[in-house]
Amino acid sequence: MIPDAREAETEGAHPGPIAGMRVLELAQIMAGPTCGMLLADMGADVIKVEKLPGGDDARDYREPRINGVSAPFMILNRNKRGIAINLKMAQGREILLRMVRDADVLTENYRRGTLEKLGLSYEVLSRVNPGLVYCAISGYGRDGPYGDKGGFDLIAQGFSGLMSVTGEPGRPPVKTGNPVADINAGMLAAVGILAAHAHKQKTGRGQIVDTSLMEAALQQTYWHAAIHFATGQSPGPTGSAHLLTAPYQAFRASDGWINLGGANQANWERITDVLGHAEWRNDPRFASNAARMEHQDVLAAAMNAVLETRSKAEWIAAFDAAGVPAGVVHTIGEALNHPQTLARGMVVDLVHPQAGATKALGCPIHFSDTPTRISRSAPVLGEHTREVLREYGYADGEIESFVAAGVVAAADH
Repeated sequence: MIPDAREAETEGAHPGPIAGMRVLELAQIMAGPTCGMLLADMGADVIKVEKLPGGDDARDYREPRINGVSAPFMILNRNKRGIAINLKMAQGREILLRMVRDADVLTENYRRGTLEKLGLSYEVLSRVNPGLVYCAISGYGRDGPYGDKGGFDLIAQGFSGLMSVTGEPGRPPVKTGNPVADINAGMLAAVGILAAHAHKQKTGRGQIVDTSLMEAALQQTYWHAAIHFATGQSPGPTGSAHLLTAPYQAFRASDGWINLGGANQANWERITDVLGHAEWRNDPRFASNAARMEHQDVLAAAMNAVLETRSKAEWIAAFDAAGVPAGVVHTIGEALNHPQTLARGMVVDLVHPQAGATKALGCPIHFSDTPTRISRSAPVLGEHTREVLREYGYADGEIESFVAAGVVAAADH
């Protein structure tokens, strides 16, 4: 009889809201690992099942590296345990099937048909465990004319129209600075998994959760889609400016950039007071939001002429005092080291067995009674193989035979 693997870590149990959930992560690179990281932060025991040879392809993202370890891999895979299995070998598939028996969730981002060819389809896995929540993250979804195509963030951003509305007017298409399709797909997968798990708690039945990079990118176009549905037109890029309201964009101060949010008439009037141009309220070009949108370039030029005369800090202090939404345009380093970022626990310290002392992003979700916790660095390839296989009833002799045959990989400690 297989021991209950959830009993393996009773000491110092995770306090999070989904503590006790077991997730097998067969996904790699970004979208799937983002999903698994969120679940792990909230208490799930996420076992990262990496392929052999090589493991997660993100391990090969060579720059930057910390003591030879990929920083991009570490940022997305902390808080997980790691096991490496060759699923092309029959014994490897048998190991995974044994692990599936008491898993709550399995995530994967293979092309459609890959796991089916290995005999590891949802139909097979659900016979082993009818309560399994099976989450597939793909390029375009599991059906439709593009169901067999692979997916990449850049391609999804182009498909969805995001690149057509990003950047400055008259310039070539630009993707967002961050991989928004990948990250959002991971978040959507986590939401879907939690919803399916809630359904399982009521019915005992698992199901497939299916999302894609294409849909994750399309979901980011709410305002743009609203314009298209209402007018039949496709909006173009507006730089930092808003599609629907003005002034709501970045402006240059004497020593850098700040953002101003004049998203309603009251804030606009406060802005005119701070800038010393109360007469703009009655200027027919600026009196209403519709007029400001029509004369957005003229408005921005007039405001910039004033804003360039003082520093970022001076303007932020003045706008804060007036109750106007305003903020500095930070570099990544400035944002990560800001006191507010640190106060919210969004930077955490970890120790990796090879990289040494490292930092990672914290969890952006906070709970009053069931706090998140980040206590593990990203696993070395096969770091927890022996530990996990023992939990599933394999004797040490069997485990070492698997290692010798290349069925699994296990890190030496």
